[in-house]
Amino acid sequence: MVLEVIISVAIEPLVLAYECSIICVIDKCLCVVKVEAADEVYHDKEYKSRIWKFPSYNFTLSTLWSPFLLKADIFEDINGVSSAETQLHLDIVDDKWTSQYKNFDYIVIAGGKWFLKTAIYHENNTVTGCNKCHGKNLTDAGYQYAYRKALHQVFDFMTHSEHKPVVFFRTTTPDHFENGEWFSGGYCNRTVPFKEDQINVRYEDSIMRSIELEEFHRAKNASATLKLLDTTGLSLLRPDGHPGPYRQFHPALNTKVQNDCLHWCLPGPIDSWNDILLQMLTI
Repeated sequence: MVLEVIISVAIEPLVLAYECSIICVIDKCLCVVKVEAADEVYHDKEYKSRIWKFPSYNFTLSTLWSPFLLKADIFEDINGVSSAETQLHLDIVDDKWTSQYKNFDYIVIAGGKWFLKTAIYHENNTVTGCNKCHGKNLTDAGYQYAYRKALHQVFDFMTHSEHKPVVFFRTTTPDHFENGEWFSGGYCNRTVPFKEDQINVRYEDSIMRSIELEEFHRAKNASATLKLLDTTGLSLLRPDGHPGPYRQFHPALNTKVQNDCLHWCLPGPIDSWNDILLQMLTI
């Protein structure tokens, strides 16, 4: 049997960090028994979707990049600058991952903060609303509406599929911007973790996690192979785990630079996610 694993997450740098972490974990385990390192056999033009193989173990690890998990037309450059609003189809799951769903034995899937971005919502081939679409004659339905619809569609696809892989749903990832956001001078310069009584989940993260838990437990009742990988609380305590001003290689720290307080360093907190994942695989 060829063991196929897919890591499917919403935010591109999180994909890169998560895939690198799990490859390091696998490589470390396989090196103990002197097995070859990962062999990358595919990547798309932007290195967002990738495939590695471990031939001696008939093991394949894949990353499929699907920011909304739904069909979406995105007009954004590598720095997150949009030239037009995202067109998000709330009733169509993204065939980038659904077309390959039957190939995988284990799946890690997650939503993400892309739902907080400006977007125009489509249902039944009709524009039905938006998020943060100021100046347009559209109903601002909000990210909560779209996120719930997205997870509902995703879980419904899984529970109605004849193929039944083990699916780990990872909860939302908190950020640690202080004194602003990524676009307004926010930074994260802490060097030690928080204690549990020193930090609370931000409003948007608490709303997203509530939606995630509600939709997960609804789907869980119909699927014995769906498992919850709840990393939100664990990650919340790690303000020291972000790149901060080191978003780019060798930043000019004597000038104003954009801080990254959402994505994670490696080694770092993401390694703990994979430690938990590997433990869950043994249960």
